[in-house]
Amino acid sequence: MRNIQFALPVVLLLACGTTSVAAAQSPVSAERARPLPYPIDLPRGFQQAIANGTRSTTGVPGPTYWQNWSRYTIRARLDVANKRIDGTARIVYLNRSPKPLPVLALQIIQNVHAEGVVRNRPAEVTGGMEITRVVAQDRELRAGRGGDYVVLGTALQLRLPRPLAAGDSTVLELDFGYRIPQEGAGGRMGWSRDNLFYLAYWYPQMAVFDDVGGWQTDAFLGNAEFYMGYGDYDVTLEVPEGWLVLGTGRLTNAQAVLPVPIMARLAAAQTSDTVVHVLTAADFGPGTATRRAESGALAWRFAADSVRDVAYSITRQSLWDAARTPVGDRDGDGGVDYTLVSAVYRETAPVWASAWRYAQHSIAFLSRWTGYPYPWPHMTAVEGEDIIGGGMEYPMMTLIGGASNDRGLYGVTAHELAHMWVPMIVGNDERRHAWMDEGTTSFNGGAASNDFYGGRSELGNYQGYLQITRADMEGPIMTWSDYHTNGWAYGTASYAKPATLLWTLRGLLGPETFAKAYHTYIRRWAFKHPQPWDLFNTFSDVSGQNLEWFWRSWYYETWTLDQAVQSVRSGRNGTTVVVEDRGRVPMPARLTLTLADGATARAEIPVDRWLTGARRGEITVRTPSPVVKVEIDAEQVFPDADRGNNVWTAPPTADRARPRQ
Repeated sequence: MRNIQFALPVVLLLACGTTSVAAAQSPVSAERARPLPYPIDLPRGFQQAIANGTRSTTGVPGPTYWQNWSRYTIRARLDVANKRIDGTARIVYLNRSPKPLPVLALQIIQNVHAEGVVRNRPAEVTGGMEITRVVAQDRELRAGRGGDYVVLGTALQLRLPRPLAAGDSTVLELDFGYRIPQEGAGGRMGWSRDNLFYLAYWYPQMAVFDDVGGWQTDAFLGNAEFYMGYGDYDVTLEVPEGWLVLGTGRLTNAQAVLPVPIMARLAAAQTSDTVVHVLTAADFGPGTATRRAESGALAWRFAADSVRDVAYSITRQSLWDAARTPVGDRDGDGGVDYTLVSAVYRETAPVWASAWRYAQHSIAFLSRWTGYPYPWPHMTAVEGEDIIGGGMEYPMMTLIGGASNDRGLYGVTAHELAHMWVPMIVGNDERRHAWMDEGTTSFNGGAASNDFYGGRSELGNYQGYLQITRADMEGPIMTWSDYHTNGWAYGTASYAKPATLLWTLRGLLGPETFAKAYHTYIRRWAFKHPQPWDLFNTFSDVSGQNLEWFWRSWYYETWTLDQAVQSVRSGRNGTTVVVEDRGRVPMPARLTLTLADGATARAEIPVDRWLTGARRGEITVRTPSPVVKVEIDAEQVFPDADRGNNVWTAPPTADRARPRQ
């Protein structure tokens, strides 16, 4: 939906009393009639983190930064006929914080499907997750408000028999099970037809306890996504023979579950720059797609280190294409390292025949663009039509709906694979600040698309943002993700606008300075939990500029940028250009002057002019030829809300540039 936001004149409301018309219309009043970016007040929790030494004012993690850790051992069984999963999770939880923890919190995301739970989008009611046993510190805990643990929506909170001391660890065991919804967790997991299951958000998971806010137990309502702590995983899935399992981590018992021909093709793909068809339609079935099992079920075992989650595809009629792709020097030995990219899709999705190539390009490009080589052994894209419309990311995995054309599939693939950097490597809180990952990922995915196809895909985000803000439906980016007033506001603040602003910041700082700051942010916060102010502080720190005006104007407000060429006049000293700043966001006014001889000249009214409260700025430029055109931001780097007033052209008269006497 689009609407128009008209530029209204600023009216100065004067206190009761008499005043002269001259005073009300004075140039000084007009010059000051604009809001100025005011200082950002840091939340108390972040201020305390700085005082505690876990954060800093420069964006560097503090010398005492910590994060808690989990080690999972999960064994589960898939009941294909009844579409049900049952399992046991053993969690070793390490308290690396300086505080004793009498209470622990876990996420039970499947409870978004429980009867009566609060959610902000429709969902199939399956009963949610059944927790049948909870053991902590070798004692079985009692459920309910009068017991040792209670389930509240998508959170489980338990009181330990003994507080977990700082620096110590404890062991939890939970038995769980549930019926798998078809489009679960807001279309992020589930099943399709009779040949595909996708397990995600499928086990009890420790909530994040961090140095800024403590326990993060915000409910999952179906829309705003996830905040997950890092950990190590040992996962065993028992599934019927003939069903292929791919997922987060390394398959540690491949020889026990994959036939020799499949193993050979997989090994070939590890060294091939072109596609290897690891699994074809001729291979479907027990004994060809997978080994046989006397019990009728195979146990697939995966290991993953330093990931924030695990997800798995289980399919019996999907093709499997694979190849390698370069990621740069991952291990620091000076050589090029590679990772395996895979595309798993059904024959009903023929456009997926090129998916391996899209994944190959995306991972290689994004490793260069972010300055951080893809760190894991594989990246697998799974076709999941009937479960999801767009795409969803998980460590080393993505689930993508059926695409109607190649360009659409490339765009979704690049976006979802860009999520491997944010939030999989840089682990921000999506539940509160979706823009930190979705906006950054839209920026990264757009850059990948530009590299693959050419052009400037980011201009689509520019226009998408401007259409919503003109409709007066925008909300500030810094609004907590589930608390935007409408879906357009959420989408714009999470995707289009923050993506646009990273391109804007790149244009403001220059590509080299931007890349240095951007890469520094990713390296500083890899496998950690940054807050928005860590991002802001890093860019200011690395660029050497105070950018507080930029963050305040663009991220905390719904102000817009609107600079106009007010007048152009020629004189003895050159051509004087007057720019009027009609919006509220201050930005440099970058001018391109086209001369009668075809040459161009550049000039700039710096942002400092507008930060004084001025509404007009002027600059005089000496040129060897008359000026016939002046344009603000000719490269379209900044999202100006009205480009119709950005251009001045000289009138078609012979004496247009004659100096005035």
